[in-house]
Amino acid sequence: MTATALTFLLLIAWMMALLLTLGGLRVFLSLTGKHRANRFSPTGEDVSPFSARLVRAHANCYESFPFVGGLLIFALAMDLTHLTNGLAYVLLGARVLQSVIHVGSTSVIAVQLRFVCFIVQVGICLYWLAQFIRLPLV
Repeated sequence: MTATALTFLLLIAWMMALLLTLGGLRVFLSLTGKHRANRFSPTGEDVSPFSARLVRAHANCYESFPFVGGLLIFALAMDLTHLTNGLAYVLLGARVLQSVIHVGSTSVIAVQLRFVCFIVQVGICLYWLAQFIRLPLV
């Protein structure tokens, strides 16, 4: 399996892990009677600051997935993984680190580090896009 294919799968797994964590938290709160199952706010702010950060970390993943996942799928479909393999794990690491920082803290330095992680991902995607566009038409 190429780094591109594994990164694509691990990005999906990461989004699912965040979703299952959020779901697990809500199931726990519902079963223990600390929160009514039909009263959860989509923002997570009604539960705790941690829950709100978890919701946003998950949302950040699916907000960027169309361009990140789209470029990875394009590379896989067009057999261009030689252009994406080198930075695929860097992109994955930046995505996971951004989420972990997001869930962990809202301090100024944490927000700045999250932004750096985001810029790394966007920069890699722009680089890949430029590589794809420069390819000769067949």
